[in-house]
Amino acid sequence: MTVIVILALVALFIGLRLYSVLGERTGHEQQPILKPADSDARVEPRPAQPPAARPAAQDDGDMAYLPMAGPGVRAILAADPSFDVARFLDGAKAAYRMILEAFWNGDLSALKGHVDDHVFDTFSAAVEQRNKEGLKLDNRLVAIEQAVISEATLERGVALVTVRFEADIAAVTRNSEGEVVAGSLSDAVQTRDLWTFRRDTGSRDPNWLLIETDEEE
Repeated sequence: MTVIVILALVALFIGLRLYSVLGERTGHEQQPILKPADSDARVEPRPAQPPAARPAAQDDGDMAYLPMAGPGVRAILAADPSFDVARFLDGAKAAYRMILEAFWNGDLSALKGHVDDHVFDTFSAAVEQRNKEGLKLDNRLVAIEQAVISEATLERGVALVTVRFEADIAAVTRNSEGEVVAGSLSDAVQTRDLWTFRRDTGSRDPNWLLIETDEEE
């Protein structure tokens, strides 16, 4: 009997010791390790995708400038970082339309400030001759099919850019009575003009001046 009591006391003592060790958490226990998922189901890290290539500004069928004009365009860009080819061509097309319409209408005052003296004198002489003959132009710029820089140079800070315009123009000449003496508004003719613009890259004035006009043969 005494032996049984002693054994019971020993078992109780051992049980209390085990509880004191295993029954409490200290906060420093190792966290359970989760079993990894099957290797075939893992999501492997993917390499970063290279940035998408930027689309070309213009394709071969709608180039901003001819290859021979490239060095000149880059020289102008180096001298004037604000120079933008696309914006320049937009302005050139607007000037092309405005100057032609002013010339056709005989509105010489509208040409002032947009052309140099030589070009102004040429336009003025043509308008004066038309008036002497009692003729009027009833022309229409139907569309500008293309405007491309064909030549560009930079000389002592002065940029010279030649633009080749391909346009459809309906040309009619009327006499003093308004009768058609030449041309037809229903039959547009394709024209190819070469206009040269000039600008001092050191000037604060962003406008370009038309200094020469010619027809491409």
